[in-house]
Amino acid sequence: MIISFIRTILLYIVIILAIRIMGKRQISELQASELVVTLLISDIASIPMQNPSIPIVTGIIPIIVLIACEILISTFMLKSSKFRKFICGNPITLINDGKLDQKKMKDLRISIDDLMEELRQLEVSSLSDIAYAIVETNGKLSIVKKPDKQSVDASMLKLNVQDSGIETVVVKDGEISEHSLELCALDKNWLLETLKSNNVDLKDVFIMTANKDKNFNIIKKEV
Repeated sequence: MIISFIRTILLYIVIILAIRIMGKRQISELQASELVVTLLISDIASIPMQNPSIPIVTGIIPIIVLIACEILISTFMLKSSKFRKFICGNPITLINDGKLDQKKMKDLRISIDDLMEELRQLEVSSLSDIAYAIVETNGKLSIVKKPDKQSVDASMLKLNVQDSGIETVVVKDGEISEHSLELCALDKNWLLETLKSNNVDLKDVFIMTANKDKNFNIIKKEV
């Protein structure tokens, strides 16, 4: 029992490291080669987990080989557009200048219901609002709305809007995030002085957000 537990923990750590090396893509954003490697890793790792008589190295070595292959393939794809096209394919335009291509829908085996579901998830309720819809190489649908259906932004209204930067969580459950402070071009001294001026102790902070303009919001822990 203890040996099985240790083997499982070791394989778990190996898989986590393998996924970290592959990158931070979400499952829905994996390219074909990445998805294949992910599926193979899960299958290979399960064998020594279920059968203690199989040496754990038997599971670790194939995982290392798969990750090495994925790194090589990714490198080749960066250097060769033809190789990337061979592995990942090309984006496919389903709607071109407002016209739906029914043949490409059949080729991709996308039903009307599938298309409408994707559009609803992109907050589009009508096909007539779309100028272009493209199925990317990772299977996700990207759209460009017609000019008269696009959301109004500051540039259209000719407004000069100041960039206040990204708002990040600088304190989480009483712990300071140095990385978030760097993103906001702030430092620990500013944070502590701000808390002090608002009569708040660091240990009492549940969430504190801030941006580079030093705008902040503090939410205290509930008693």
